[in-house]
Amino acid sequence: MPISTRGARSGVVLPMGLGVLAAACFATTFVLNRMMSTAGGSWMWSASLRYLLMTVPLLALVAVRGGLPAVLRSLRARPGVWLLWSTIGFGLFYAPLTWAGEHGAGWLVAATWQLVIVAGIALGACGGGRVPLRTLGVSVLIVVGVVLTQFGQAGGITAADTLRVVLPVLVAAVAYPLGNRRLLGLDGLDGVQRTLAMTLGSLPLWLVLAGTAAATQGPPSGGQLTQSLIVALLSGVVATTLFFRATDRVRHHPAALGAVEATQAAEVPFTLLGEALLTGVAAPALSGWTGLALIVAGLCAHALGHVPRDGDRQQ
Repeated sequence: MPISTRGARSGVVLPMGLGVLAAACFATTFVLNRMMSTAGGSWMWSASLRYLLMTVPLLALVAVRGGLPAVLRSLRARPGVWLLWSTIGFGLFYAPLTWAGEHGAGWLVAATWQLVIVAGIALGACGGGRVPLRTLGVSVLIVVGVVLTQFGQAGGITAADTLRVVLPVLVAAVAYPLGNRRLLGLDGLDGVQRTLAMTLGSLPLWLVLAGTAAATQGPPSGGQLTQSLIVALLSGVVATTLFFRATDRVRHHPAALGAVEATQAAEVPFTLLGEALLTGVAAPALSGWTGLALIVAGLCAHALGHVPRDGDRQQ
């Protein structure tokens, strides 16, 4: 039976709404990681503590929902798969992102992170998925908005500082969607279960990183522990779960999947707001507000424009 336009659009709007909520929580990563860095905290502790501290809450959440046995079965059946793609999707995502936070303001890291939009589209194309030109065009609009948002903020940033941010974040921007997509729908796990499985699969890396930090930097401070716990709960548990649930709902539609991944562009205005409130970062200039408008326009275009054709698979 043909799918109504209203129904099809609502099927994309809900995952995108989850994506925007996730972006608001993800923004705490950029703000608090920068605050921990400027206070002298080790990036290795900031990276490893997030995943070490989110393990127990995730275990409890999945257990309460009755999903823990399925996670453990999948991990036992495919240990190599979970170790590899979790280390890529979480490890090569968050360790470089945290390291970049030592070399640039939160807004710079958040803006550069929007390369994940292009990376997600490229991965979809490489995987044989059909990515309409409209999806590419709207995503480029969002990237242009990100550039404009940061244009008026870039004074005093050297080329070397920029590279120390851009190169590791570029690695993170490719690793995150790559790991996520390779594990989408594996063994029927939902977004919450997959978040836990990937957290457990990446634990060897975080334990090595924490051990290295302890040996070279000493224990983390109380402030870093507290801020890392906030990042673990808001970004690691809440945001990641919301984002994975959103991508789960549209995983059979490359265009809609690209649209959901593009909601991460909302992290830029959320990060700017957070830094303005907590660290006193100046408000954007006119070019910055123009960029924010383009980001919002792009998000709306993605949400309202992706109407699945009759016969497309629906979740």
